Amino acid sequence: MSDAGDLRESGNAMAAGSGSMDVQTAAAYAFCRAIARREAKNFYWAFRVLPRHKSDAMCAVYAFMRRADDIADDESKPIEARRAEMKSWLEAWRASRISAANPSSPSTTDAPVFLALGHTQRRFNIPDSLLEELVAGTTMDLQEQGSGNRDLRTEDMNDTIQTYANFDELYRYCYLVASVVGLVCIRIFGYTDPRAEKLAEETGVALQLTNILRDVKEDIERGRVYLPLDLLDEFGESIDELRALAAGRAITERERAMLATLAIRAEKYYLAAAKLTPLIDRDSRAALWVLVTIYHRLLARIAARRMEVFGERIALSTAEKLAVLLRGATMAAWNRIVE
Repeated sequence: MSDAGDLRESGNAMAAGSGSMDVQTAAAYAFCRAIARREAKNFYWAFRVLPRHKSDAMCAVYAFMRRADDIADDESKPIEARRAEMKSWLEAWRASRISAANPSSPSTTDAPVFLALGHTQRRFNIPDSLLEELVAGTTMDLQEQGSGNRDLRTEDMNDTIQTYANFDELYRYCYLVASVVGLVCIRIFGYTDPRAEKLAEETGVALQLTNILRDVKEDIERGRVYLPLDLLDEFGESIDELRALAAGRAITERERAMLATLAIRAEKYYLAAAKLTPLIDRDSRAALWVLVTIYHRLLARIAARRMEVFGERIALSTAEKLAVLLRGATMAAWNRIVE
């Protein structure tokens, strides 16, 4: 669908009874949807089975997250420049919450995202504190040593790797980059039972641990190790051995067992998703099911490959995702009938 089509559909949906929206705000949501459609990959499949006003809100949150990620991960710039850019971007966003009319003259890329996000916050009662935590997670890799992650010298003393000492530290990272997203999402999905919040937190950890396992090779090449150091020590592994694996050395049974230990932890947290689904509004359950199913099947694919995550990147095919989406769309249609 074209951006113009997105704009028309957003406007029509709002006129149909999901709330009033001016043309500028509708255009801002269309801008965010284009970003989500282009970049969101697994997340966008879930957005598509939500009611339009909730889907728009999810796209706004995603576009905001994507912008923060892009600033933090732009390795064409030195880390000091990224820190300065992030500081400027945060100041513009915070100002936009105070003065929607002139949010510190944000860039043409940022202005529609800030506008749509602000509208989403007001509509779904999303507190600033949650979004501040979300940004804190995104920027952890830009922070100085001692801010949660830590630097570890490798055999090359001119080289450092960002690491986490133990699973508690890693859990905190997962909370900030994934669980907070879940806590934002359930406000858009809708819930009344306070148990949903802890379950959303644990579901986010499950998804992030899956990402960590899938991306071990890519992360080590970028100077980041999300496998906790105490887990490496338990299996007699080192950062330099992980680098050898990333460079092509064959994985050992000991290393497979080490990765499987983290996969088992992820499986434990996926149990939270099954308990969360019935606690959110019926019109959003299919979206949560689609998202969790795609990630859970990805974890199963990693296990089926016996934790071989240092070769070709493991992913579900488009056909597999379409099959999940089709079932999710059927679930969503049924939920609308019985609601």
